[in-house]
Amino acid sequence: MTNSGTPFDPVTLWIVIVGMAVGSFALRFVFIGLVGSRRMPDWMLRHLRYTAVAMLPALVTPLVIWPSATDGQPDLPRMSAAAVTLAVGFWTKNVLAGIIAGAGTLYLLLWLFG
Repeated sequence: MTNSGTPFDPVTLWIVIVGMAVGSFALRFVFIGLVGSRRMPDWMLRHLRYTAVAMLPALVTPLVIWPSATDGQPDLPRMSAAAVTLAVGFWTKNVLAGIIAGAGTLYLLLWLFG
């Protein structure tokens, strides 16, 4: 163990940090620097339109299926809140309404079932 309290060698840590910075820059540069002034094909624009919509479910799904609050065991309040969020969002076509309905369901069921 090093003096900093981490099990990593400082050189290895800095190599990883610099590598991730270069990789992150390269990913952004491809779209902004190389492709930014060119017209993208319609099929690519059609797929990129859904990127922002897919991010919220991708972040929330692991928290619903394997919640750390229950040591990774699925439970009724979280599954119900996810179902209500999906149903309200689909029915109203309003993201904010879905989020509010899901949050309300989660807090209500956690209050009822403890």
